[in-house]
Amino acid sequence: MPHRLISPRTASPQELDALVHVLDGADIIVYRLEGTITHWSIGSENLYGWTREEAVGENVHDLLATRPSEPQDSIRAQLRSRGFWRGEIVHRHKDGHDIFIASRCVLVNLPDGEPAVIQTNSDVSALRKAEQDVRTREAHLRSILDTVPDAMVVIDQKGIVISFSKAAEKLFGMSADEICGRNVSNLMPNPYRAAHDGYIDHYLDTGEKRIIGYGRVVTGQRADGTEFPIELHVGEATSDGERIFTGFVRDLTSRFKIEEDLRQAQKMEAVGQLTGGLAHDFNNLLTVISGNLEMIEDKLPEGRLKDILREAQAAAADGAKLTGQLLAFGRRQPLNPKPADLSQLLTGFSDLLRRTLGENIKLSTVLSGSNFNVLVDPSQLQNAILNIALNARDAMPRGGSLTTEVSRVHLDADYAKMYPEVRSGNFVLISMTDTGIGMSADVQKRAIEPFFTTKEVGSGTGLGLSMVYGFVKQSGGHLQIYSEVGRGTTIRIYLPAETGARLGDTGGATKVESALPGGNELVLVVEDDPRVRRVAVARLSDMGYSVLEAENGHRALDVLKENEEIELLFTDIVMPGGMTGDELAREARELRPDITVLFTSGYSEPGLAEKDIISGAQWLRKPYTARELASRVRDLIDRK
Repeated sequence: MPHRLISPRTASPQELDALVHVLDGADIIVYRLEGTITHWSIGSENLYGWTREEAVGENVHDLLATRPSEPQDSIRAQLRSRGFWRGEIVHRHKDGHDIFIASRCVLVNLPDGEPAVIQTNSDVSALRKAEQDVRTREAHLRSILDTVPDAMVVIDQKGIVISFSKAAEKLFGMSADEICGRNVSNLMPNPYRAAHDGYIDHYLDTGEKRIIGYGRVVTGQRADGTEFPIELHVGEATSDGERIFTGFVRDLTSRFKIEEDLRQAQKMEAVGQLTGGLAHDFNNLLTVISGNLEMIEDKLPEGRLKDILREAQAAAADGAKLTGQLLAFGRRQPLNPKPADLSQLLTGFSDLLRRTLGENIKLSTVLSGSNFNVLVDPSQLQNAILNIALNARDAMPRGGSLTTEVSRVHLDADYAKMYPEVRSGNFVLISMTDTGIGMSADVQKRAIEPFFTTKEVGSGTGLGLSMVYGFVKQSGGHLQIYSEVGRGTTIRIYLPAETGARLGDTGGATKVESALPGGNELVLVVEDDPRVRRVAVARLSDMGYSVLEAENGHRALDVLKENEEIELLFTDIVMPGGMTGDELAREARELRPDITVLFTSGYSEPGLAEKDIISGAQWLRKPYTARELASRVRDLIDRK
């Protein structure tokens, strides 16, 4: 519908002059519709720096370099149809700086019948600058809050969340939109949840501080219901007469895990020193006993007494073996280290293992790469491998398979940070994987303690893995156990690679490693261990990839549905939450048939990638190096 044109009132010259005279101190400009200035007030002279003589007769839009908030044609159309216009424009002062103007224009007719505009202006530059300063400070504050590693939660005096930082979103597994406007007690399990509002009321009534200003360890609860330890620092401020409380939250899960690992290592060290000392002294006693028995044996004729003596000698020999295990655990056994190629040592030892394990257990050895030279006591290493094999046999009463894999690995600083007892460097890894009943988390935690056993009384001493642990530590390496109930167990022995044969050495000049292959594609990392997940995300980000992350399979499917540009799914196999990595991969392929899949797990099974559980998928064993990850990811994406 066309605008109805309003006929502007005709103003006489006397009226215009009187208006400008009366309001001469105000910022008033009168100009013809095409822009020629006819009247210029003193207020305009002060505002713009142009005198009346300089301004009258000039085009207002050219003189002031007008930048309106909407096109000039639109403004003229509104003046003709409605008779007025108001809005914000930017004018330029005579000296060149910009002035922000709140303007109101009214259409009138000049005495000669030509339409003209009476424009009154107000300088709002200071207001706009203040608003810009506020926006800048808000952006600066938001940038800080989005990058600070600790989570930040702001609540009012009723406990309602009014601000939730990006770090808090990641920590609690929920967005700011989901929690803002709700009570902060939703981030806590009971009994903290039920008591929280009472804490605030008690403080407001009495002023007694329990948390405010102090660091306190409490328990938080994620959106999925899992609980975790946090360190909470709370500050207080007043805004518009209302109190607000700012809480800085730090996840203590990793710190508690490291402290627990350190306590376990210290405990094992103390027990090792005790058992080693006892075994050493007891060995001396056994030496006296067995020596005297041997001397008596030479003086006895064949018969019942000599048979009894030989039985006592056999018991003393068993005692000597037991003390040898104690010494091994205490790292006090005498070692005879010598250069050895583990591939040859294990290959020659496989026949003995095969006879020991029996026909119902399939034994296989996989050599990944070459140059497996270490400095080790061969007989003690074979004894350790035999102990592990016997434990594997007992865990597979109905038969199964035991796979031994030997490979060269480099444990970098990232991996060493996750495990305080591990040092970085080049190692030869012996990984022994069975398909037995596996261990529960409690059993796995105590597996290397001396005299701890799950076998029946009289069926074992509980020193097998303890001896292996002590031998490996004494040899400068370390031992790791990965196990899942019903899936089996992997025992890993890391032995330092011989210094004269470092990874990549060619015997000539030092080899300069090429840069890690990278890219800019979008990768989804799925890993339930937050420490391992952070390392994987950091490594991929450093390679140039865009990375999304999820802590379980169900969350990963949600992320996949929301991001169609994901090129590669990098997922752990064994995860809590009711969905394994291979189940996730199958559902991901139904959503995205073209998505690339890379599996990883601490549960080592070298043949898993060959079972074609997901077409085209590959397997990367933990711990993996940054170079192994970079090469495998780039190779998979480039194959698409």
